[in-house]
Amino acid sequence: MSRNELMPEEVARTVVDPAAYADGARIRDAFAWLRVHNPLGRADIEGFSPFWVVTKHADILEISRQNELFRSGERATTFTNIEGDRRVRQMTGGSPHLVRTLVQMDAPDHPKHRLLTQSWFLPQNIRHLEDRIRQIAREHVDHMADLGGECDFVRDIALTYPLRVIMEVMGVPREDEPRMLRLTQELFGAADPELNRSGAGVGEDRDQMAELQAIIADFFMYFKGITDARKAEPKADLASVIANGQIDGAPISDFEAMSYYVIVATAGHDTTSSSTAGAIWGLCESPGEFAKLKADPSLIPGLVDESIRWTTPVKHFMRSATAPYELRGRKIEAGDWFWLAYPSGNRDEEVFDEPDAFHIDRSPNRHLAFGYGAHLCLGQHLAKMEMRILWEELMPRLTALEFAGEPKLAVANFVGGPKRLPIRYRLD
Repeated sequence: MSRNELMPEEVARTVVDPAAYADGARIRDAFAWLRVHNPLGRADIEGFSPFWVVTKHADILEISRQNELFRSGERATTFTNIEGDRRVRQMTGGSPHLVRTLVQMDAPDHPKHRLLTQSWFLPQNIRHLEDRIRQIAREHVDHMADLGGECDFVRDIALTYPLRVIMEVMGVPREDEPRMLRLTQELFGAADPELNRSGAGVGEDRDQMAELQAIIADFFMYFKGITDARKAEPKADLASVIANGQIDGAPISDFEAMSYYVIVATAGHDTTSSSTAGAIWGLCESPGEFAKLKADPSLIPGLVDESIRWTTPVKHFMRSATAPYELRGRKIEAGDWFWLAYPSGNRDEEVFDEPDAFHIDRSPNRHLAFGYGAHLCLGQHLAKMEMRILWEELMPRLTALEFAGEPKLAVANFVGGPKRLPIRYRLD
């Protein structure tokens, strides 16, 4: 490794520090520095395998479109330390993954498993959901009105709205939604003492790997009951598709079915919740954009895309190289590990004018928040439709909006967004 490839240790530690993402400005400054001074830099931190940090929009695209060269399944797909990787492989008999979802798969398995549910999420096939989603959106707007002009938008609206939608699509009973929400927060909020299972922060005395294993076991136990029920009596829901899914003429394994449920039941609402809250945060922070939206409701689709870019709920995925390659003048070796920094790509000055600003009429808006290539988010169209419908129901009634306290972001370097958003508002 040449000296100019290696990034300063302080910057490298910031990139991986979950608390930096809760700070907001701290992680933005680190990525901005890297984009200028070391856009494809090597991080070498004690206790972790060395890895490349990919901060430029173009480089993230270049890696993401070459799925045979930069694979998801060879090494951990989310960042972990050497000891964590060792323990996972010990638990699994050699695999670096505690679950095996679409995220951890490569071809030929990935496209086959994706096809099991892909049709459910195509634009032409989710249109029949619009009336029911609109009803759920109206219920949440009415609830917001009942709260009397002040609420925590994350807790009271953003968390439960997309949760209700995806759980109905899956076929999970409404009474089990709080359980699914709690498990999701414990999974993605593992570093946040306000969200995780133990209440401990990073570096405190706790066995985070044991916690993670227990959370996944709880998910598996719950969905095993769903699987057994849907195999015995299939219904017109996504759970029945997964429970009875076949690959190459053979039923998928229980482990793969359980993993499939987990990715749909978590990513299917948590990232949408974050972007939905991010929209309100952006409108509170930029009152001119709120006025612009009130004057022109046709900007709602732009609000949706800009809130997704501005929030970028998925902070990273890891990829590993299968052969030597050259990228941005750097020599890549087979086995090298890559951190795809989506929040950085989504604020790349070469792609986005005033990237830190919240502009609902930003056009074009070529954000990377849904990924790219074979791993493009399966549920992106449903997520955007949910958000559009909520704003179509809320914005005609919302006449005033401002912060009512300090908003807070989750402590998370993988998936996260606003966790507290106190607002004051007026609904007609």
